Formats: sequence, structure tokens, C-alpha cells
Amino acid sequence: MAEAPQKEDEAAVDVEALEREGDIAADYIEGLLDIADFDGDIDMDVEGDRALVSVVGATLDELIGDNGEVLEALQELTRLAVHRSTGNRSRLMLDIGGFRDSRRRALSRVGADAAEEVKKTGKMKELEPMTPFERKVVHDAVAAAGLRSESEGEEPDRYVVVRPVE
Repeated sequence: MAEAPQKEDEAAVDVEALEREGDIAADYIEGLLDIADFDGDIDMDVEGDRALVSVVGATLDELIGDNGEVLEALQELTRLAVHRSTGNRSRLMLDIGGFRDSRRRALSRVGADAAEEVKKTGKMKELEPMTPFERKVVHDAVAAAGLRSESEGEEPDRYVVVRPVE
């Protein structure tokens, strides 16, 4: 019986560690916003097994870039700042101006549509190259539709292949 409370304590420690990651990331991002003279509010949350830091406000398009390229770079810099502070690799997710959230919804539709097409035709379907975040969203949507998918190719041209059930 003593094990159940211990597991709860371990879970609480994980959430606390993720909240600390979020705090470190928020401080780092706030410093970058100040340096670049951008206005934005920062929201922090824990989503599953990762910290989520969101920046919301007007005129943040420059921090997203074409197809989220600047956002990806800022996320990696933020993860490095968290790693430097904690000594642990971070899986932190950074969102700016709701870009990832809207992209997640669109990619879920892409995955569901591809799965539907594969179910109808019985033939595998290759999708366009995507970032790791984008591929994960598509994989999840395909799995939810009851099919399987794999990533193939080399970065930065890795893509998802949706396969029919065998």
C-alpha cells in the first residue's frame, strides 16, 4: 500500500519539474521579447509529459516566420536555455500567436483525410515533408483512424507514409 502514495509523489515531482521548465522558458522568452521590443503575454501549462509555453499578442508574425521556421528555432533556443539551467533535456513546446494550435488542427485533418483515402483505396499514401511536430500530429490522427503510419526520408525532407491495414 505504501507504493501508491510514492507513485503519486513521483507524478507530482514530474509536474513540478515541468512547471519549473515552463518558468525557466517563460523567463527566457520574456527576455527575448524585451530585447526585440515585442509585446506579448506568456501563458504556461503542462500538457501530458511536456511543458507548454505560449506567447500571445499582436504583431508576433515575425517570431513565427514562414511555415513556423523562426518559431522552431526559438523553441530550440528555449530548450537549450532550459537544459543549461536544469541539466536535463527538455521536450518543452513553444507556441506563438496560436500558430501551433491552428497548425495542429489542420494537420489532424490532413492525417484523418489521408487515412480515409487509404481505407478507400487500399493503397499507401505519402505525404509532403514535415517537421517532427507536424509528423507527430499526423501519426496521432492516422492511429486514431485505426491505420498505421511511418516516417521516412532524411531531415529536413522526412515525410509520413500512411499504410493500409494488412
